[in-house]
Amino acid sequence: MTAQVIPTIQELRGALASIRSAGRTIGLVPTMGALHAGHGRLIETARRETGCVVVSIFVNPIQFDRSDDYERYPRPLSIDVEFCSARGVDFVFAPSAKEMYPDTERAFVEVAGVSEHLCGQFRPGHFRGVATVVLKLLNIVQPDRAYFGEKDAQQLAVIRRMVSDLNVPVAIVEVPTVRDADGLALSSRNQHLSPEERRIAPMLSLALKTARDLISGGETRPAAIKREALRILEEYSEVRVEYLEIVGAEDMQPTGEITGPVRVAGAIWIGKTRLIDNVLCAPGGAHPTQTARG
Repeated sequence: MTAQVIPTIQELRGALASIRSAGRTIGLVPTMGALHAGHGRLIETARRETGCVVVSIFVNPIQFDRSDDYERYPRPLSIDVEFCSARGVDFVFAPSAKEMYPDTERAFVEVAGVSEHLCGQFRPGHFRGVATVVLKLLNIVQPDRAYFGEKDAQQLAVIRRMVSDLNVPVAIVEVPTVRDADGLALSSRNQHLSPEERRIAPMLSLALKTARDLISGGETRPAAIKREALRILEEYSEVRVEYLEIVGAEDMQPTGEITGPVRVAGAIWIGKTRLIDNVLCAPGGAHPTQTARG
């Protein structure tokens, strides 16, 4: 089956009207394209759980804090459509920036608290742009379920809070991070890494795993845990650490003594490429449960 590519809001709404009237559930997988196996996991989950799968491919200009990063973001649309078709996607919504933002944008979504630390501290306006475009996509598609990856845990927390506070009638489904064999979380940005940079990149996941092991072993002091994790990254002069923090698993707020589930989250630069990752941890060897509200 070849996925139908739809470039306009009006066309997509028309196509989905018949799907909805037939009683089929609709799943949305919002992406910025350059699809990889991590996106594939989202699509496959949506395909199992819903009757119609929509993948949006839109590089959202208002979530980029640097114009060069926006211009550099890969846009292999024809390859992405083949990727979607191979996984049974019904519709690929691929609007232009003009279609999504026909006039100067004056209405934005701000989600306080969960958006302020980690990436929010270093990328001003990023989560405002994310929340705004996701709400637009939810309003356009009106899905029953929308699928997001655990790798972007702070983004997921922002979207969950937005949907809850604004009474958006959609189930937000979290899908576990997909990793390469060496532990590196899959990301569209990984293709920017040189072979040497790619060799170093898994050190971020190793640092997070070290922190997780310390927490499961009973260590409750964030400063001590961060110190050990950072030692791994500091061995590489090519790595610039943006942050490595321990935050509440749900609220993304910095935590004191660890008494319950937390996320250890990190962002690093290797050359011109920024990588993020996180792991869910629980103290004393307990098994943290994945949040799967909906």
